[in-house]
Amino acid sequence: MVRREELRLERWPAALDGFRVGVLTDLHAGMPHAGLDAVERAAEALSAERPDLVCLLGDFIDRRSVFARPVAADALAARLAPLAAAPRGAFAVLGNHDWYAGARRIADALADIGATVLEDSAAPAGEGLWVAGVGDYRIRGARVDRALMPVPDDAAVLLLSHDPDAFPSVPSRVALTLAGHTHGGQVGIPLLRRPFVPSHYGERYLHGHVAEGDRHLHVSSGIGTSGLPMRLLRPPEVVSLTLRAAS
Repeated sequence: MVRREELRLERWPAALDGFRVGVLTDLHAGMPHAGLDAVERAAEALSAERPDLVCLLGDFIDRRSVFARPVAADALAARLAPLAAAPRGAFAVLGNHDWYAGARRIADALADIGATVLEDSAAPAGEGLWVAGVGDYRIRGARVDRALMPVPDDAAVLLLSHDPDAFPSVPSRVALTLAGHTHGGQVGIPLLRRPFVPSHYGERYLHGHVAEGDRHLHVSSGIGTSGLPMRLLRPPEVVSLTLRAAS
């Protein structure tokens, strides 16, 4: 369940070399096999990695599927509360399914446990580091320029976007963009998954580390499911990233 990766980034400062980022996305709580117990297990697995900072990338609750069962936002947030104790805090953005499931209640519940919820905005995360977050690309529009406005020019910056389709608009000043949404195709068979990958760019941003020039993106397949409650050759994951300076 835990995917561990080390990324070497051109815009990552030497002072933060070895910094650990925990990523949890696409819970889709309410779907079969994605109840509150599953959320709690995922949060415990990520906490055990001892991340310096935690990023929660949206689609916390799913109410659109015929298979979904009701989940209260405050009950979900309570299972995630230990993640907010990370030394540099927890930061969150909302996904498209959150807007179908009561986004404001979800955002308030996350704020109540101490997570910083971002939408086309940014916040400091300790000395030398800022975290920016954009609104959901499909439902709200992702205003990358607005999200980065408060960030000092000399700060390292992580950008959170539920949907990786915002990545072409991200400038090179961002050290790393983190996204989810695609579920890694959910069914990991190329000829079967390709028509169903929810991206305008096909499989370009399907899963894992993507480098385009000196810009970097990491896409997690998350832990839940959308549509049919099944995964094949794409197991659920929480992600532990170790970030390294280029030199």
